[in-house]
Amino acid sequence: MHTKTLKVMVISIVIMLTIQGTAAASGPFGPPQPVSRPAGGLHTGFGYWLQEDKFKNNEEYISRQQQIYSELGYGFQKNWDLYARVGLSGQKLFDAFSPTTTATTTSKNDFSENWKFFSTLGAKGFYPLHPAFGIGAFVQGTYYFSDFTDNVTGIQSGAPFTVELGLKNLWDVSAGIGFQATIPWGINLYIGPYLYYAEAKVSPSANITGLALTSGETILRNNTVFGGFAGIDAPLSKGFRLQIEGKYADRLSGGAAVTYSY
Repeated sequence: MHTKTLKVMVISIVIMLTIQGTAAASGPFGPPQPVSRPAGGLHTGFGYWLQEDKFKNNEEYISRQQQIYSELGYGFQKNWDLYARVGLSGQKLFDAFSPTTTATTTSKNDFSENWKFFSTLGAKGFYPLHPAFGIGAFVQGTYYFSDFTDNVTGIQSGAPFTVELGLKNLWDVSAGIGFQATIPWGINLYIGPYLYYAEAKVSPSANITGLALTSGETILRNNTVFGGFAGIDAPLSKGFRLQIEGKYADRLSGGAAVTYSY
């Protein structure tokens, strides 16, 4: 591969992994080329992902998640891959309980709950254009099986209140393409664009004047549908590999995983 092309990819990856902020679509996409052995076969892994999104209805809210997960996949001769993940995620929605009127006060501003189950399914295909360079495409979706809930207390026009807020049926889907370059020592560098959509239903136990998210059931959707991702996939030893990846849409997210090919 041309030295100029390699330099551009390296610089792009470094920039995307060091931008300040955090996140978009649940979990990493991984390198375009499957991590299974050349003849194909099973691969497993475990990882950590820190994610932030901007969600909106009438207002914008920053969502932060910390996820741990395990992965099982099957590669077909280094060109096709199917994979599934299961994991646990926390959810924080900043300013979900922030009052919008001076007549309302609350005990806290942020919605928060930890460790709910989620699952991710994905598929990818890869086409080598050169022994050291290729292009791939993928689709990936995530669904959270458990609802996130949190309570807040406060005073509205002199009357105390308690309200529970539920974040239900949270899901997202992503699709994109990736460009991959292989450099010495078997290290893969990859970068590409993706499209992303996510939504969740917000369900309050009561309607409280002065709290925007308690004015009846509503749908939160992600603010930006287009993003970019970049990562590094490097061999460790005896079938193990390390992946480090970052994404950027409204904000930057990132994480790391260790995989093993059987």
